[in-house]
Amino acid sequence: MTSRRLQITLQPEVLRWARERAGFDRPELAHKLKVSPERVSEWERNGKISVAQADRLAQRTHTALGFLYLTEPPEERLPIPDFRTRDDVPPPSSDLLETIYLMQRRQAWMRDELIEGGAEPLDFIGAYGTDIHPRQVGAAMRDALQLTEDWAEELGNWSDALRHLRHLVDAAGVLVSFSGVVGNNAYRKLDPDEFQGFALVDEYAPFVFVNSADFMAAQMFTLAHELAHLFIAQSGISNLEDLQPPSDEIEQFCNKAAAEFLIPEEELRAFWPSARRTNDPYQTIARKFKVSSLVAARRALDLDLIDRDAFLLFYNRRVDGWRSEQQRQGSGGHFWNTQKWRIGPRFASAIIRAVGEGRLPYREAYNLTGLKGEAFENMPKKMEIPQ
Repeated sequence: MTSRRLQITLQPEVLRWARERAGFDRPELAHKLKVSPERVSEWERNGKISVAQADRLAQRTHTALGFLYLTEPPEERLPIPDFRTRDDVPPPSSDLLETIYLMQRRQAWMRDELIEGGAEPLDFIGAYGTDIHPRQVGAAMRDALQLTEDWAEELGNWSDALRHLRHLVDAAGVLVSFSGVVGNNAYRKLDPDEFQGFALVDEYAPFVFVNSADFMAAQMFTLAHELAHLFIAQSGISNLEDLQPPSDEIEQFCNKAAAEFLIPEEELRAFWPSARRTNDPYQTIARKFKVSSLVAARRALDLDLIDRDAFLLFYNRRVDGWRSEQQRQGSGGHFWNTQKWRIGPRFASAIIRAVGEGRLPYREAYNLTGLKGEAFENMPKKMEIPQ
């Protein structure tokens, strides 16, 4: 008997934990491992499994092999504060944890790169506290991006506005990533029901991540919300159920600042009487401020122009259409357009420069970007990144 066929006994609850952590039921895991569901049930009953099967189980469930040999399931915790608003938030998935760890590695590398290059810290990071009115932070966010209150009127639609904002946030010194998968693995899709975005505070290399598996109509608000986290120096992960007002004070503040940034209160209150007389008031607001109708309705709720029941009625009628639209967009995306914002222009430019100057080994660059070989070499041209 070879060593890989050797039978070992592991803790059944650990094997069950690995399966459940990956989000598989027994038949799903059995299919991935090419064994019968009964075999999986047997492992989880008596712990008897071969070395080779344990290796495959670790690979398929994205579990560190050493975890399977523990005497009890490990308690995995998020490395940043959890501001998600659901009452039944499950333990963090391996997809979420690996995504945060990757972005933290990017941030740490970029921070060192900037400090060694003599960069100055960004003055807007942590410049405000929650003891001021969120309106001030919303205005400060516009100032940092060099935007006027009527900036959106010059753009064609809200998707143009989202693209414009991404570029401005990146140009202001914030690392930005929009991705719907773990790293570059198209088979490991991020679950928008688990999280919509997160912020990693740092005065040199602040980071904003937006889960692009979420429907696009919500992504602009997520971007603004996570940006607000940076202004009050509060790293954390967010997920707002049905985009509803949260109970957490930090999330309430960031929501209000983000809403003020996108749709200033005074302007909307002045515009509301004419908007409400139209057949579709939310779309009317959306056209004026270049936001999605979802964000427009959410802002109307925030200002008590509509009640929660009216918002939920609108949301539930439209959500299926938004998700269908997101699926169509996701299936037809251009590879390099996706990569540009999965990696982020500012980060990609720094990586290319460091490799070109011989300060960063290719192997590390591959690990940080998820691109290798010819794809990495093509990155500057295809992503239109200056060298």
